[in-house]
Amino acid sequence: MPVTIIVGAQWGDEGKGKVIDMLAERADAVVRFSGGDNAGHTVMNSQGTFKLHLIPSGVFNPDCVCVIGNGVVVNPEIFISERRELNGRGVSTDNVFISDRAHLVMPYHIQLDGLEERARGNKSLGTTLRGIGPAFADKVARMGIRAGDLLDPEILRSRLEYVLEYKNKILTKLYGEPSLEIESLYRLCIGYAEALRANIKETSSLLNEMVDQGKSVILEGAQGALLDTDFGTYPYATSSSPLSAGGCLGAGIGPTRVDNVLGVFKAYCSRVGAGPFPTELLDATGDRIRELAHEYGTTTGRPRRIGWFDGVAARFSARINGMTGMAVTRLDILDSFDEIKVCTAYRLDGETLTDFPAEPGALNRCQPVYETLPGWKQQTTGLTSLTELPRQAREFLSRLEELAGCQACYVCIGPVREQTIELRSLTR
Repeated sequence: MPVTIIVGAQWGDEGKGKVIDMLAERADAVVRFSGGDNAGHTVMNSQGTFKLHLIPSGVFNPDCVCVIGNGVVVNPEIFISERRELNGRGVSTDNVFISDRAHLVMPYHIQLDGLEERARGNKSLGTTLRGIGPAFADKVARMGIRAGDLLDPEILRSRLEYVLEYKNKILTKLYGEPSLEIESLYRLCIGYAEALRANIKETSSLLNEMVDQGKSVILEGAQGALLDTDFGTYPYATSSSPLSAGGCLGAGIGPTRVDNVLGVFKAYCSRVGAGPFPTELLDATGDRIRELAHEYGTTTGRPRRIGWFDGVAARFSARINGMTGMAVTRLDILDSFDEIKVCTAYRLDGETLTDFPAEPGALNRCQPVYETLPGWKQQTTGLTSLTELPRQAREFLSRLEELAGCQACYVCIGPVREQTIELRSLTR
C-alpha cells in the first residue's frame, strides 16, 4: 500500500474516518489534502470516540506522520483546540505537521462567509459558515495568508496590510460593517505563530522522501466527489477538489507515484446542505435510516438528507476518481429492512439517462429508476468474513460493485475498526 488515495465517493459523510483510521494502523504517513474544518471525520477505536476536523485520522498511530497538506485551509483556532483535546485524552500530536504552503482561515473569512450567505437569501448555498469558501477564494485571488507567513513577522504584517485595505472596503461599503484594525489582527497572528511554530514545515519534500523509501502513505480526502467544484453539483459544491487528482495537488505528490485509489461509499446516500439529490427520501423510510444511523453532521450537527444508493452517481464517481477499489460502509444500517432499493438510471423528460448530468436544473428534474432487492433481515454486526454474510447481503454488495464498475475491498458493519470485513487486497 505505498501511496493510496482515499476519497469520499458520494456527497461526503461516507465513513472515511473509520476506513482511514483502520488502514493507518499500518501506514507511515497520513496526509489530509483538501477542505478545511468544514469537514469532519468521526473515529471510534480503543482510545474512544473522536471528532476530527483538521488533524488527519492517522494521529492514533504513534508511529505515523500526520500532515495537513498545502491543499487544506487551516483555521489556527480550530487546530489549536483540536490538538489540545487530543493531548488531553492521551493522544500525542508530536508527529502532526502543517504545510507551510497551506492557507489560513482568518477571522474576516468567517465574517464574510456569514454576510455573503445572508445576502444570498433564499438562494443560499448552505455553507458551514466557517470561512472556508472565502479562504479558498482569497487563495486563487492571490490575497491569502499562508502558514509559512506566520514565521516571518515583516512579511506577515505586509500581507495583512495589503489584504485588510481590500477587505475593509467590502465590509464597510458593501455590508455597512465596521472596518477591521490591523494591530489587533497582527497580534492575533503573532500568537498563532508561537502556537504553531513547531508544526509548520515544508511537507512535500518530506512526503516524497518517504515514498522514495518505499514507505506507506495515505492521502486522506474530505467531503465527497459529488461536491467537487468541476464535477460535482455546482454551484452546490465545496471550495476545493475532493477528487483523487486533488490528492496529488493538495499533498505535493505526483500522480505517477499513486498506486491505489479507494472510494468510500455508504450502502445508501446522504447529503448535508442544499443542492440536487436524485434519490432523496422525504418519507418515513428516510427518517428511519437517519435515526438508525444517527445521520447528523459531525461539524454542524445538521440532520443529513437521506436517499437510496445511487448507481448513476457511483459509476460517475468511480470513473472521475480512477478508483481501483471501493469500501462500503454502514451495511449494518440496512439489516432490518424487508427490501432495499438501488437507483440504476434516471428518467429525464421521457428519456433514460445512465450518465450523471452536469446541469443542476436537469439533475433536479431527474427521477430515479429503482431496482428492488430483498433485505436480509439479519444482524451483520459481529460477522467476520464474506461467507458469514447473509446471501442477500452478498448479492446486494455484488450489485453495488456492478453499478459502480469497481470491486469492493472492504465492507463495514459497525462504527469501530474491528467491525470491518476485508474482501480482497487493495494493492493492485
